[in-house]
Amino acid sequence: MRARGPRSSRSAARPGSLRIIAGRWRGRRLPIAEVEGLRPTPDRVRETLFNWLQPVVAGARCLDLYAGSGALGLEALSRGAGLVVMVDSEPRVVAQLRAHVAALGALEQAEVHLASAESYLAGGAAQPFDLVFLDPPFRRDLLVPTCACLEQGGWLAPGARIYLEAEADAPAPALPAGWEFLRAGSAGQVRYYLAVRPGAEPDGRGSEGAV
Repeated sequence: MRARGPRSSRSAARPGSLRIIAGRWRGRRLPIAEVEGLRPTPDRVRETLFNWLQPVVAGARCLDLYAGSGALGLEALSRGAGLVVMVDSEPRVVAQLRAHVAALGALEQAEVHLASAESYLAGGAAQPFDLVFLDPPFRRDLLVPTCACLEQGGWLAPGARIYLEAEADAPAPALPAGWEFLRAGSAGQVRYYLAVRPGAEPDGRGSEGAV
């Protein structure tokens, strides 16, 4: 989760910390780098998202762009993802994420890269990912071009799931051809979506609200 600015609220975790909700590190609290506006995805949103992803997260290759606190990538690791790659452009954030990975003993299952999402995706994909988390800074119109880069650059496996988060008053992002929305929800000042790339029958359609 990247910085939001003053409009954002914190999760139920105490200020300056991230709580892993479930899996092998359930209940573990991790400090968050002191970067203005940075905070974890709220617990409620993560619980909903990972309920949606429950059939596919174990063993999955995950890419967490705009990783921020690592709330999404570390939760995926805790729940059995095979590999999580976290990318962020803020050096203090990246240093904190690397410290978390080491403290959790997950050096074999996680990579942390200091780069912008744009520059990282420009490097080309060695192997496609099964899950991608996209939670960019708000008001910068990054979701649509990032999705296009993922599709065009070979970053996504057939049937890959893509999580997208945006400000609550923004319209649903336009998806690349063939992608579909599977789920949508809202919490406070955020609206979030789960999309699927073509290539496999998705598990569990539906929505908490209209897309």
